[in-house]
Amino acid sequence: MLPLRTADRAGDLLVATVCGFPSGKHHREVKAAEAARAVADGADEVDMVIDVGLARAGDWAGIEAEIAAVRAAVPVRPAGVRGGVVKVIIESAALSDDEIVAACRAAEFAGADFVKTSTGFHPAGGASERAVALMAATVGGRLGVKASGGIRTTEAALAMVRAGATRLGLSGTAAVLDGLAT
Repeated sequence: MLPLRTADRAGDLLVATVCGFPSGKHHREVKAAEAARAVADGADEVDMVIDVGLARAGDWAGIEAEIAAVRAAVPVRPAGVRGGVVKVIIESAALSDDEIVAACRAAEFAGADFVKTSTGFHPAGGASERAVALMAATVGGRLGVKASGGIRTTEAALAMVRAGATRLGLSGTAAVLDGLAT
């Protein structure tokens, strides 16, 4: 893997990376170390994957602790200074509605900036309008909501925005943008 030093030459581009990817089964100390290294190498944003097993077991203190560890490794930056963003990938398709709500609350309590639906790699699936709407209602504008995983059409992208997504992770950016141009 190449270091993220390209961020030094990226100008206005933001560099985002992941930790705990794709399974989320890494120990929180490993996730925090991955995040710290990424920031040291120039990453502006870190997307962390929660341990879905902990979520399914109802271990919300464990989920909050792993998010807090990553948050501590990605320092919050002053207003107007780019970077320092933590997005928490909850794998919403693998969780019940109650678990989605609890995961979003844990992310907020631990200081995350966004909650995110999916890595796009979990066998349970990616983003759904229902999950995005539930996540948006739970965080109430205090955190951003990123819909990600399987969004390949303009219609799907617009549906996610209507449901409350403030950012999109697209599987087919060109096709989505082409659909907006027509």
